[in-house]
Amino acid sequence: MPLDQQTDILARMSGEDREALLSLGTMQRFSKGEFVFRAGAPGKHVYFLRKGRVKICQPSHTGKEVILWFCFAGEMFGLAEVAQGGGRVVHAHVCEASEVLKLSQSQFSGFLRDHPDSLHLVMQVLSCRMRTLSEVIVNLVNDDVETRIMKLILRLSARHGVHVGQDIHLDITLTHQEIADMVGTTRQTVTGMLSKLKRRGFLSLENRRIYIESPEIHGTASGPDHWE
Repeated sequence: MPLDQQTDILARMSGEDREALLSLGTMQRFSKGEFVFRAGAPGKHVYFLRKGRVKICQPSHTGKEVILWFCFAGEMFGLAEVAQGGGRVVHAHVCEASEVLKLSQSQFSGFLRDHPDSLHLVMQVLSCRMRTLSEVIVNLVNDDVETRIMKLILRLSARHGVHVGQDIHLDITLTHQEIADMVGTTRQTVTGMLSKLKRRGFLSLENRRIYIESPEIHGTASGPDHWE
């Protein structure tokens, strides 16, 4: 199973466990731009995204934010502070109209106690997230910014890419600022890099969507020499 697909915990649950979970929580609806929670808020609930997209980001002392990951339908977020106690250290910022299932700490603990198979899935999701963040850290240390951008696009296309002939359509919208916040660079650098790849015929851009047009793009993530 691809690494990113392991985080879709609702799809991987048994029907019985999923129904039990959905019956416990409270469904909430959020508009684009709202926060499910902010850094500093009490960490007393776990969330499951039923529809939409939420970015998990950490604010910095400079006022910028670092996007740690995006949550998509079926995924879980907000667990770290519930397990450790204390306040939130990240924001959960809604990227598009979303529906979120909210469970209290006691509800979620009781659910896992009564459904051990789902407990095993939660452990797998946390392990997957740790590996993904470890890869991000290694990329930040070892790769130049162009390579980091390419690796991000390829990682997202593996999970959210739709094949149309030889092309791959990235089936999510991303702003240049969001890409920049995920790879530790500036919006201007991202804009220049995407334009460079577009001129070389690797991809096209339309309505904040990325279309990978050349299979050769999969070889570019090994280093910038491939783009010269």
